[in-house]
Amino acid sequence: MPPSLTIHRLADNGDSRGRNFSLPASSLEFLGAVRDVHFAEIRPGAIRGNHYHVFRRKMVCVHYADAWSLHWDTGPDTPIQRQNFEGSGVVIVEIEPTISHAIRNDGSVEMQMVGFSNLVFDPNNRETYPRQVV
Repeated sequence: MPPSLTIHRLADNGDSRGRNFSLPASSLEFLGAVRDVHFAEIRPGAIRGNHYHVFRRKMVCVHYADAWSLHWDTGPDTPIQRQNFEGSGVVIVEIEPTISHAIRNDGSVEMQMVGFSNLVFDPNNRETYPRQVV
């Protein structure tokens, strides 16, 4: 079975204090263990990604307040896919190894991204490679 990418739109369980989102248990099970976390801002018109990981499972949490798009493939020489998002909310994307992925901020305000991985980041052990999907 080819590698897959799963998208979860999280429900807002907030109240008068503000918005509140929880990860589904299946997303934590997908990773198995969290060994690396990174935080990033994506400015309007900017793109993060356009790469794939050889061994790493990755979960990306996107917190947005305008338009953005997710771009991916399921391996070399496979069709590029795209999903557009508008409004505001939180989306979780589960990315298996070999899937190239990119997030583009198509809106006019900054958005935030948190990436979780099942492997420790090691700059001396390269397992991330470029492959354009946007």
